[in-house]
Amino acid sequence: MGRLLRIAAILLLVCISLAVVACDGEEEATPTPTVEAQEIKIGVIGPMEFLMGEHHWYGAQLAAQEINDAGGIVIGDDTYVITPVQVDSNELLDPTGAANAMERAITVDNVDFVMGGIRSEAVHAMQEVAMNYDTIFFGCGASDVGLCTKVTEDYDRYKYWFRVTPINSGYLGQVGFQLLGMVAQEVVAELQTAPKVAILAEKAVWGDAIVSAAEANLPALGMEIAGVWRPSDTATDLTAELTGIESSGANIIFTALSGPVGVPYATQWGDLEIPAASVGINVEAQSADFWDETDGKGDYECTMNIYASGVAITEKTVPFIEAFVDEMSVIPTYNAGTYDAIYILKEAIETAGTLDADDLVVALEATDYVGTAGRFVFTDSHDVTWGPGYVTALGVQWQDGELNAVWPPPDGSWNNVIYEGTVDYVLPPWVVEYWTQGS
Repeated sequence: MGRLLRIAAILLLVCISLAVVACDGEEEATPTPTVEAQEIKIGVIGPMEFLMGEHHWYGAQLAAQEINDAGGIVIGDDTYVITPVQVDSNELLDPTGAANAMERAITVDNVDFVMGGIRSEAVHAMQEVAMNYDTIFFGCGASDVGLCTKVTEDYDRYKYWFRVTPINSGYLGQVGFQLLGMVAQEVVAELQTAPKVAILAEKAVWGDAIVSAAEANLPALGMEIAGVWRPSDTATDLTAELTGIESSGANIIFTALSGPVGVPYATQWGDLEIPAASVGINVEAQSADFWDETDGKGDYECTMNIYASGVAITEKTVPFIEAFVDEMSVIPTYNAGTYDAIYILKEAIETAGTLDADDLVVALEATDYVGTAGRFVFTDSHDVTWGPGYVTALGVQWQDGELNAVWPPPDGSWNNVIYEGTVDYVLPPWVVEYWTQGS
């Protein structure tokens, strides 16, 4: 009966509405004005079938949602909402096809801005396409120094490029050496032996820079190089590399791995109990999924990262991580720096009061923004500034199923930088046993 009454009431309201229209006679009804929603379309480009692309997308979605919920982006009397557009570059499997993905994003999806990219070779190609269309492109994954060198060499063409994350390959090398030095100190102190380093870097442009820097600098730091191994970034079996490293007598493995190879590497390293501590860059180890994907065999893996649970680089870091985990159920990797990129873009748009790319470049060059990863100030080459007081990065280590920050060291020995929540680095127990009790 109640349902019938509700239907009857609705019909009555409809009849009354029709009667009102009929009573207007020949007067033309005035339509209710509607305000068409204005939007800013941001292309989020990356390998969406892989961890890196997923975190590009997750970070951008979260920032867009927060900004839209807070009222959007305001330019004068106009308000804009952000619409992220997912663009699968497939660059880990098909680097040459990434340029086509960028072209479609700009010409078919009609995005206003683009952010993302992971593989440097592919990002160089995507960068060229974006510059052809004077489209501002925020790098959020590729570290090659050359991407920013172009800005100073040909400013008028490449001024639309800005790197947000990670720090460039030169700075990555410096942080990597800091992590390596930390582990080497533990090797000397606890194992009572000199550090002997195996270099394991994926076959990629950014990996070339890391290998060259390591070969040039490690001997001067008192570290013997046991050899260099260069697997594919998508390799699934590293038995040959790991057994070769074990045979070399290395007690440290210095890694440079950004692709999916990071999971089988760490799984086999732990499963085979290779008697060498693993440290460097392993992007897959930055994610909470890493523990399950390696079946716990990746314990004691140490990698550079941007985020770690409970570690406050700025006042925005922990709230971001918590919101990200709430939405995505995983800890963000550095590729989720699309979150900071969108906020940097918002600030520039509202400062410039326009969406004009040339005016926005000027506003972006004046950026001084405290984000989740640190303080963002762009260099003359539109690179992210690295160092104390800016973006520093973190060193993290898996310890009994927890991903803990171990660098900068909690004692402040690196430039007096201390982030609350960091803990001491721990050598893998099987490495300690091998070198102190014999194999």
